[in-house]
Amino acid sequence: MQPYTNDYLLDKKVKIFQPQDGYRASTDAVFLSSLLDEKKVKQNAKILDVGSGTGAISLCLASRLKDKNVEILGIDIQNDLVELSNFSSQENGFASFLKYQNIDIRDKLAIKGGKFDFVITNPPYSDHDMPSPNKSKKIAHNHQDFDLTGWISFCLRMLKPKGVILLINRAEAINEIINAMQNKAGNIQILPIYSKLGQDAKRVAVIAEKTSKAITKILPPFYIHNEDSSYTDKAKAILRRGKGYF
Repeated sequence: MQPYTNDYLLDKKVKIFQPQDGYRASTDAVFLSSLLDEKKVKQNAKILDVGSGTGAISLCLASRLKDKNVEILGIDIQNDLVELSNFSSQENGFASFLKYQNIDIRDKLAIKGGKFDFVITNPPYSDHDMPSPNKSKKIAHNHQDFDLTGWISFCLRMLKPKGVILLINRAEAINEIINAMQNKAGNIQILPIYSKLGQDAKRVAVIAEKTSKAITKILPPFYIHNEDSSYTDKAKAILRRGKGYF
């Protein structure tokens, strides 16, 4: 196993092991995990984390949903991150229901589609930014012969009818996200995420239901920081106390 650091999420409620030199989780992962409304998660639900990285999203979900008897699978193209994520799952006591596999989503036979109630994903943000010289960061941050539309199409294939996809990406990707869901998903909820009041939204989170015909909604904005750069009460509740967004 590669050299790693022992870090924490949710005010030390969740332990996470991450590469010393490579891709490391950001607050985006924790915010995204909070958008899965636990009131809508039934007992024995199946959840897929696509591009799971160091496992931050699914580790946070496991902490919130451990009493629901859910099954959570994280998949990632980087085997060293998969090994660390499984180590994190084991050390948190989640190994019985949270597992990670080394899977390339370009391999259509790698995983059976249509079996998950929820798919949650933090896709690579760009296919045009200057790639990082660090191989792990380059793979995590830049699309590898696979654009955002293809990524979303894969996620939708993994869902059962009426299953829910949740994702976060750059705000400028919203057109591509909506187009990728055309005639495939509805009941789309768009959450603009702002660093501070008065600034442009840098991130957008999207929640959608496969095969639904319901209308699209834009949710009230989510602000991460106050004017003094401290976390807003909402952001603090998510990042520190592990609260759900809804």
